[in-house]
Parts: sequence; structure tokens; C-alpha cells
Amino acid sequence: MAKKLDGHLDPVASNGQHAGAPVDESEEAQSGSDELMATAATVGVVAVGALVFEAALLPGMVLGVCAMLAPKALPKIGGALNPLFKSTVRGAYRLSEKAREVAAEMQEQVHDIVAEVKSEGDAKGEPRQDRAPSPPGL
Repeated sequence: MAKKLDGHLDPVASNGQHAGAPVDESEEAQSGSDELMATAATVGVVAVGALVFEAALLPGMVLGVCAMLAPKALPKIGGALNPLFKSTVRGAYRLSEKAREVAAEMQEQVHDIVAEVKSEGDAKGEPRQDRAPSPPGL
């Protein structure tokens, strides 16, 4: 049963049928489509009128129409964008894993180079045992 504005139940549904009567979904879809077309036509007429009188009103009207249509369109858009969102997240995750691997490889190479430089520096600092010490006068 549909509710009236005062909060009480209306025994006749909004489509003219009694509350217990079955409702055809295709009729509801057609009704929603007709309502959308009527709304679009009304908005178009108002937009043309605004354009004739004042073009600066159009951006505000566009925002108003978007705000009016958003509650109806967002669930449909959300359902359509869900696979795109999932694939984007999946790709970002794979990219972050690859970046971590590359960073770990670079860090390992830097540590190897530092260890090599350090060992070369230690080898130059201590005298070799296989050479004889040079004479003090030379």
C-alpha cells in the first residue's frame, strides 16, 4: 500500500490499482521512462526559455538537473562501474607489488655496491703482507 502525505496508508496504489493487485514490472519501467522523458522535455523547454532571457542561468540549471537525476542514475552507474573499479584496484595492486619488487632489487644492489666499496677501502688501508717493507730512506 502506498502512503499518503499525512502518513496514512492509501488503499488505492499510485497506479490506480488496489493495493493487493499484481503490478507488471514492464509497466513500471515504461512509467519511469515516460516520467524521465517528461522531465527531460520540461527541462529542455525551461533551458530554451532561460537561454532566450539570460544565458548566465544555464550552468545553474545544468547543476540542478544533475542533482535531480543523480539519485535515479547513480545506482545504475554504480552497477556498471563496479567491474571497472575492481579491475582498476586489481591493476593498482599488481603495480604496487611490482614496484615493491623493483625497490627491493635496487636496495639489494645498492647494499652489494656499498659492501664492495667498503671491502675495497679496507683492503687499501692495511699493508700487504707479501711485499717487503720499503727502506726508510726512500
